[in-house]
Amino acid sequence: MPGRRAWLPVNMTTLGLIGSGRIGSTVAKLAVDAGFDVVLSNSRGPETLADLAAELGPRCSAAYGAEAAAAGDLVLVSVPLLAYPALPAAALAGKTVLDTGNYYPERDGQITALDTRSLTDSGYLALGLPGARVVKVFNNIFLGRRAGAVRVALRP
Repeated sequence: MPGRRAWLPVNMTTLGLIGSGRIGSTVAKLAVDAGFDVVLSNSRGPETLADLAAELGPRCSAAYGAEAAAAGDLVLVSVPLLAYPALPAAALAGKTVLDTGNYYPERDGQITALDTRSLTDSGYLALGLPGARVVKVFNNIFLGRRAGAVRVALRP
C-alpha cells in the first residue's frame, strides 16, 4: 500500500527485537510483511531462531540481543521484567524502545515500586535504559464487563 509507512522517516527501516516469543515473533512477521527489515534475538542465542528467520524470509535475520539493539532503528523489548538487567543498555541509548512488558509478581517477583504504583512497568524499564525513549505498545487491558455496560474507564 503506498504511503503505509509515511509516518516513519525514510531511513527508519530496521526493527530490532529483544525477545522473540509469542509477541515478538508476531510483531516480526507483521513488520516483515510491512516492508521492515527485522533482526530477531532471544536469551538462547541466534541459532535457536534460525527456523523463524528462514520462515520470515530474506528481510529477517537472527542475532544476539546487543546486535539486534544496535541494528534496530526501533527496538521492541518483549521479555519478562526479570530479564531487564540483562538488556544491552548501551546499545539501546538514543533508541526508541517499544515496551510490551507487563508486571506479573508471580513470575517477576515482588517489585516494590510497581506494587506501590510509584512506577509503571515502562517506567521501571526506562530506569535501566538511560538515554532510551521507552514507549508502551501492544498491550491488553483485561476488564470484566457488566451486562449492559456501555463504557469502560481507566484511572491512573
